[in-house]
Amino acid sequence: MPDDRMSMLVKVARMYHEQGLRQPEIAERLHVSQSRVSRLLKEAVERGIVRTVVVTPPGSFADLEDGVRIELGLSDVVVAGSSAAEPAATSLAAIGGAGAAYLESTLMPGERIGLSSWSASLLAVVEAMSPRSARGARRVVQILGGVGAASVQVQATRMTDRLAQVTGAEAMYFPAPGVVASEAVRDALLADPYVSDVVAAWSDLSVVLVGIGSVQPSPLLVSSGNALPQRDLDALAELGAVGDVCLNFFDAAGALVDTDLHRRVLGIDAATLRAVPRKIGVAGGDRKVEAIRAAARGGWIDVLVTDARTAEALLPS
Repeated sequence: MPDDRMSMLVKVARMYHEQGLRQPEIAERLHVSQSRVSRLLKEAVERGIVRTVVVTPPGSFADLEDGVRIELGLSDVVVAGSSAAEPAATSLAAIGGAGAAYLESTLMPGERIGLSSWSASLLAVVEAMSPRSARGARRVVQILGGVGAASVQVQATRMTDRLAQVTGAEAMYFPAPGVVASEAVRDALLADPYVSDVVAAWSDLSVVLVGIGSVQPSPLLVSSGNALPQRDLDALAELGAVGDVCLNFFDAAGALVDTDLHRRVLGIDAATLRAVPRKIGVAGGDRKVEAIRAAARGGWIDVLVTDARTAEALLPS
């Protein structure tokens, strides 16, 4: 390249990137067209005269997010800043904040959001969200009936209501228990016109926000009344189940473990769930590592929100 052209490339690049001049100002100063300034800036990048460097700030986990995303074959991973030394409550708050920030930045106008039943992680995300001033989502639809004690089932409705409020959406509640005694009872409930309208809305969802459960719940979850009967959990474990999304239980490879329980569940089915374009799973903790990995393998989620310790455990040792 002639020295005079290289000199021009460097001059234009420095005026734009170092001196902060706009392209029209550069064109006027050098007595050239603005289109030529634009071409020179583009050429400066192509020839390596201008290089873009992204500096990762402290507290950001870009490399860890990329590693987990590639390892699990997900479309996106969001890692919250919490360490092994931090208490569980701090980790939960970090996951909630990270999940809320991700949703606020990625939700598009007119979204149809499916929301799973109550979980501590999902509640942390929803509570951390700020109301949207711009045009928000179209609707928030509950995709699983309440699980456990009646007092806990009410929390699922409240969480749906909160997410609808902060996104400016219409709320569609699913007024049914998550698990019933028999398939006949489930079918009778699904025949209710309001319940069937909610079920029909599941096929039109653009995104779902779900927790990822492990087969054996934590003592805290058991004491809260938000857990399945132990006999059902033991039967699932014997068949190789390691986790669930919306009470769709799967094994370590992510394959659905089909049991009598699935015919007693009032919630989004496996085929409808997997067909949703974007499935955001929120989970963290040592007990969830195997379930998270299996959920990704089975296509139950394509976006993961978790904490740093859990993310590190998901990578090969």
